[in-house]
Amino acid sequence: MIFPRAAVGTVLAMSLMVSAGPLQALRRLIQLAENRLESHGAVYFITNEPDENVIMTASINGDGTLSLVNAVAAGGRGLHGVATPPGADGLFSQGGIQASAQGEVLATVNPGSNTVSLFSINPKEPTDITPLGDPVSSEGEFPMSLAFNKAGTRLCVLNGGAVAGVSCFTVDKKLGLLSIPNSLRTVALNQTTPPAGPPGTASQIIFNDDESKLIASFKGLAPAVGFLALWDVQPDGSLSAEFTKMETLPGGSLTFSLTPIPGKNAFVSTDPGVGFTVFDLDDPSKGSVIPIPGQGATCWSSFSPKTGNFFLDDVSTATVTEVHVDDNLKASIVKQYPLGSGAGTIDNDVATINGKDFLFVMAAGAASVDVLALDGPGEARKIDSMDIMGPARRANIPIDPDSLQGMTHFLRQ
Repeated sequence: MIFPRAAVGTVLAMSLMVSAGPLQALRRLIQLAENRLESHGAVYFITNEPDENVIMTASINGDGTLSLVNAVAAGGRGLHGVATPPGADGLFSQGGIQASAQGEVLATVNPGSNTVSLFSINPKEPTDITPLGDPVSSEGEFPMSLAFNKAGTRLCVLNGGAVAGVSCFTVDKKLGLLSIPNSLRTVALNQTTPPAGPPGTASQIIFNDDESKLIASFKGLAPAVGFLALWDVQPDGSLSAEFTKMETLPGGSLTFSLTPIPGKNAFVSTDPGVGFTVFDLDDPSKGSVIPIPGQGATCWSSFSPKTGNFFLDDVSTATVTEVHVDDNLKASIVKQYPLGSGAGTIDNDVATINGKDFLFVMAAGAASVDVLALDGPGEARKIDSMDIMGPARRANIPIDPDSLQGMTHFLRQ
């Protein structure tokens, strides 16, 4: 099995059993990417394959389009949750791979190994990533979501299997991830490994803006409703012994993503059962549940600073919904963008290139990454679709579209 890694025209094998054919195929792909347009950064996602998890890196060109460049062994195995019917989103989560701009590091979950892996990012060539230390235990089962603090000096993981909860680590640029004492906290989910869902599963982990709270979202399983778990974060990174529980608002149930609302102690949270929820941590009465007409399973979200709007992905209808939230936390739907039947749109992320925002959407059903130029509020347009399957097949990298997961970016510095 071949999992090569490459940087600046040089391919380094991550396995001793590498044949010349796949190696040459990947090298040609790198050369095409480098010769076409100057790189402004990189996006990262994972294959989440059960034999070996692989990080795929793609260069962000100046016009927002993508060029697939590297495939790097993540240091562990992937695993797909048990869903009926089976399909994309094997982690039932958002944030399975995360990059830190300040820390210049990248982390990924390996759910089949119950580990987390850390990599350094070359700020001049962000598609070039290098392992930092060895993969470490997630201190639970089925790690599914990650959160860096702003400085990239701490990392927390959300486990969603039979041993569920959170755990945090110090990021050491030489040793890798070091467990923070008194940061391992369990949550009674009554789940299995792998978990059965999506209802009743963990969803995402994130810090609030001032990093005084660590927050995890959980989907409900009727008659129980979804909820947020909030731990107090101490100066040394340790967590409060117990969490504060905030249940979703009436009408909501499957609490999924957590995307911060700038300038507020509040979040947009997708809910595949209805649409999305606005959570206000300071005053829960200001929150609301907003239905999205015709939605099937709206699960992932990101924020565009240039448009001031949020973009939510629906895996069932393959539709991106643009949402505006005003200063009073009143939310409204701006516009919807169908990306094609069967696209299986899951994780997304927004990057600002040359003063303009671009939305990168994992179209797992099509084994591609779709790119939307966000020209202004209500003015998104699809400009690119980067194929994953073809280049991976030429490099002998196994790809199951239903296992593809994650989307995060790092801009060249």
